[in-house]
Amino acid sequence: MILPGGAYHVYLATRPIDFPKGHAGLSLVVQTVLGRDPYSGAIFVFRSKRGDRIKILVWGQTGLVLVYKHLEGGQFQWPGPLTV
Repeated sequence: MILPGGAYHVYLATRPIDFPKGHAGLSLVVQTVLGRDPYSGAIFVFRSKRGDRIKILVWGQTGLVLVYKHLEGGQFQWPGPLTV
């Protein structure tokens, strides 16, 4: 997928997700938990409980794109849940 230049909104889910979720499951999380539109062009980033895997969901003009990254060693640095 090639994205045009410009600014993007990136949303990090601060709590781990059920990692077997695919396009449909993550879209539902975006809508119900984050209160956002998965088809808005924003980038949504989710992490596993162990912190060694991430999934990125983004609308690519013709469909949802799901990117998966697994670290062989170490963990992704992740912010904690925000408190208001």
